[in-house]
Amino acid sequence: MNVIGRRLALALALQCVAASAFAADYPGKPIRLVVPYAPGGGADGVARIIAKKMSENIGQPIVIDNKGGAGSILGTDIVAKAEPDGYTLLLGQSGPISINPAIYKSLPYDPVKDFAPISMTTAYPYILVVNPDLPAKSLQELVALAKSKPGALNYGSTGVGAANHLVSEMFSSKAGLKMTHVPYRGTALAVGDLLSGQLSMVFGDPISVLSQMKAGKLRALAVTSLQRSPVAPEVPTMAESGYPGFEALAWHGILAPAKTPPEIVKKLNEEVVKALADPTTKKLLEDQAMQTVGSTPADFASFIQKDIVLWKGVATSANVTVE
Repeated sequence: MNVIGRRLALALALQCVAASAFAADYPGKPIRLVVPYAPGGGADGVARIIAKKMSENIGQPIVIDNKGGAGSILGTDIVAKAEPDGYTLLLGQSGPISINPAIYKSLPYDPVKDFAPISMTTAYPYILVVNPDLPAKSLQELVALAKSKPGALNYGSTGVGAANHLVSEMFSSKAGLKMTHVPYRGTALAVGDLLSGQLSMVFGDPISVLSQMKAGKLRALAVTSLQRSPVAPEVPTMAESGYPGFEALAWHGILAPAKTPPEIVKKLNEEVVKALADPTTKKLLEDQAMQTVGSTPADFASFIQKDIVLWKGVATSANVTVE
C-alpha cells in the first residue's frame, strides 16, 4: 500500500473509532421527535406513547415537535435535512413517505435516499364500511350492485390523493367498478355523510368507524390487511372476499436522517422495539386501534420501497396527482 493509501486507511479507521465512541455515549442530551402533523391526531398520539416509554428507558427526554403543514411535507423535510447525529428523528407515516411520492410531481425530500429507517412502530388496515340501508351484505354483493349501476354508487375520502382515496381507486380497479369519488376535509365529515345515507361507502381507519360498526350504524364488509384485524376479527379480508393479495396498510415508524451512524440506528432500533414490547405501551397503542409491529431497519427499508411502488402504481393507473 502506498503512502496515500495508508493515510486514507488511517483516516477511515479514525473516523470509525470516533463514530463508535460517539455511539457509545449516545444519547447524551434530549432527542427531538418531529411529528409532521398538528397535535391531537393519531400520529401525534402514537409518537407520544412511544416517546414516553423510550424516554424512561434511555434516561433522556424525547421532545415531541409538531410541524404540521403542506400535507405533512414540511415536518418530513425538516428531518430529511437535519444533522444525522441521532438527535432529530421523524415519526414517519405512509402518507408522507409512501404516498406523497406517488401523487406529487416533486418533493423537497427523497423518501428513500434522505432517511435511515429505524423501525416500523404500528400499522392498521382500512375497513370498508357501508350504510346499512345499502342492499349489500358482503363485498361480492357490493361489487354486483356497483356493476349493475355504473357511476351510481359513491365513496368518500379525506381528500384527493389521500390514502383512503387511493385504496378506493385500488379496489375499483381490481373489481372493474365505476364509482363517484366525493372528497372531504376529514374522516369525521365523510363518516357523517355515510351515516346519513349521502354516501355509499368509505374505507375508514378503525378508530373512526369501530364504534359505529359496533352500534350497528355501519356495516363492515372487508378489511384491507392480508390477515383479519384483531380489532374486528369478524370482518373478512379483501383477499378472503375474492381479491387475493389485496393489501393496503396505514403505518407509522421512526426514521432518522440519512447517514446517521449505523451504531446509533442500531441502538435506536433496539430501544423502539423494547418500548413497543412493554405491556402498558402495547395496550395504549391497541386502545387506539393500532397493531404494534417493531421491525429491523432492513425490513422497514424494504417495506417502504415496496409500499412506494404500490402507491405509485395505483396513483398512475387512476391518474391521481396533487399540485
